[in-house]
Amino acid sequence: MKILSIVGARPEFIQAMTVSQALRAEHEEILVHTGQHYDYLMSQKFFDELDLPVPDYNLQVGSASQSRQVAEIIVGLEEVLLKEKPDLVIVRGDTNSTLGSALAASKLHIPLAHIEAGERSFNRQMPEEINRMVVDRLADLFFCVSDKARQNLEAEGITKSVHWVGDVMLDALNYARPIALAKSTILDRLQINPKHFSLATIHRAINTDEPERLEQILIAFNQIPEIIILPLHPRTLKTISKLKINLKNNIQIIDPVGYLDMLILEENARMIATDSGGVQREAYYMGIPCLTLRSESEWMETVTTGWNKLVGADQQLILMNWFNFMPPKEHPPIYGEGNAALKIAIIINKAEATQLGRGMDLKNKVVTR
Repeated sequence: MKILSIVGARPEFIQAMTVSQALRAEHEEILVHTGQHYDYLMSQKFFDELDLPVPDYNLQVGSASQSRQVAEIIVGLEEVLLKEKPDLVIVRGDTNSTLGSALAASKLHIPLAHIEAGERSFNRQMPEEINRMVVDRLADLFFCVSDKARQNLEAEGITKSVHWVGDVMLDALNYARPIALAKSTILDRLQINPKHFSLATIHRAINTDEPERLEQILIAFNQIPEIIILPLHPRTLKTISKLKINLKNNIQIIDPVGYLDMLILEENARMIATDSGGVQREAYYMGIPCLTLRSESEWMETVTTGWNKLVGADQQLILMNWFNFMPPKEHPPIYGEGNAALKIAIIINKAEATQLGRGMDLKNKVVTR
């Protein structure tokens, strides 16, 4: 079977690694990079570190408004789909690349699989939430990280071809962790000691596009008597440059780091503060306390188990929990056991044998939504 896999942003590069390995054992995979993340630190570095296949196509959409990005992805991908005529398109997560690719595939009646289907924050002010909801109305195969995601789809009337497989991000972490331990020198380069710093990441539009929220977070960081390593997303850096705030010396701003360096920073941090869904999960997998700089999360299992706490952009909540938040001893495997990619490949193999292999369109197999 010919499978066309879409990537465009750094979480998707990580997710693609183990899935591509599993798929290429049985199928022809065409890898398309939309170019949503395009500079070296946000894109090519991940391909180099993770030994990802060189993309067969790069749409080079670059930085633009959400609408323009999605439109350019649809136009660019349509040409690729018409040329390659894949049997299945795979999209991931909740990015503009995910949305644009899902629309392009659906318009051409090509079966669509969604990895990380069913995740919901229930906050439609988040552009990612709109992306998730639309893609799940268009998809034909649904690969869920958790049973809660499966329940979310069921509540929306989506019950056909829904599979709870676990988190491919855990697969990737298990694969890359020993490589990171052997190769990364980030702690030496930054001259920091394990468990003597906290790690923070801020990139979500809710924090970067609302300067008053970002300012409140940074004011809180300024009051914390601890080293805070802050890899800065370009969007965040642009917003900070417009704020009238002087960051204190405890906040060490660094360029975005690659996946291997990020794993080492996460594993050695005393605590993590983030608005990233991927970092929330990685913090959980590594047993690191996490404060989420949002008022909601798609990954509520990390919260209900007591390892993640929602603090939003509230100065008092951030400061109150920075040194006092203590997770429990219990640490259950809430997102699978690290074999999601293999499960996905097996399910796709069965879909090929029972549906695609007989010349039957997956879309025609879905009775109701």
